[in-house]
Amino acid sequence: MSTLVAIGAGIAVLGALGAGISIGIATGKASEAIARQPEAEGKITKALIVGCAMAEATAIYCFVIALLIILLLK
Repeated sequence: MSTLVAIGAGIAVLGALGAGISIGIATGKASEAIARQPEAEGKITKALIVGCAMAEATAIYCFVIALLIILLLK
């Protein structure tokens, strides 16, 4: 049973992989946008920070679910 718990926790943490990739893509696109339109830097930065916060929240939720799987199904 402990093997299945470990596999389930590993699958739950895979959501953090998606969050990391999405933050990397968003940061790259924001850098390109600022390079093209420096006068819009403030708006772009605000949107980037909100988007990164949402992606990080998803990663934290995945981590919490993985911990719950490990601790409650032990």
